[in-house]
Amino acid sequence: MRRYVTQPLTVRCHTFTDLREFLRTCRYVPDVEQFGTTDYWLPPEEFERRKQGDCEDFALWTWRQVLTMRHEARFVGGSAGRHGAGHAWVTFRDGGRTFLLEPLLAAAGETMPRLKTLRYQPAVSVEWDGQKLRYFEHEGRAYDPPLLTVLALLPEWVAFWCYTRPLCLRGYLRWVKRGLGCS
Repeated sequence: MRRYVTQPLTVRCHTFTDLREFLRTCRYVPDVEQFGTTDYWLPPEEFERRKQGDCEDFALWTWRQVLTMRHEARFVGGSAGRHGAGHAWVTFRDGGRTFLLEPLLAAAGETMPRLKTLRYQPAVSVEWDGQKLRYFEHEGRAYDPPLLTVLALLPEWVAFWCYTRPLCLRGYLRWVKRGLGCS
């Protein structure tokens, strides 16, 4: 894991806007399609060159950039989404608060709805202090927010959903066209 935080990168992001701009140029490609295996972790410098990968490739590169921006950050592996599928993302601290950063949603803007974060269940994470890596195991958590809390968060989730679904659909259609050999 140490090589993932020590090899030099070509792209240097100074802000989260820079980070999102680079990630928007990258595309999601499953390991099976790219490498013929179910799981392969691209080193961040290789992800940067290829501009494609799956969730952990996006997350490892993003983690490196957030560390470069001098934030305390973790690369996190766990499950996310309605079906609890395996996933990787980044968390970082700013102003005493912890934020979840989803690299695959870079095109969606600066924030993601708070209601969506409830589906992220961390299992393991790692942080780098510039000298050593520290590993963490996370216990499963059950959080069933009160109905009034969910109702209060629903408008921001609906607005996000309405904005991102057309973006996702365009990306999916491009992926299908590529798979069919269309240009």
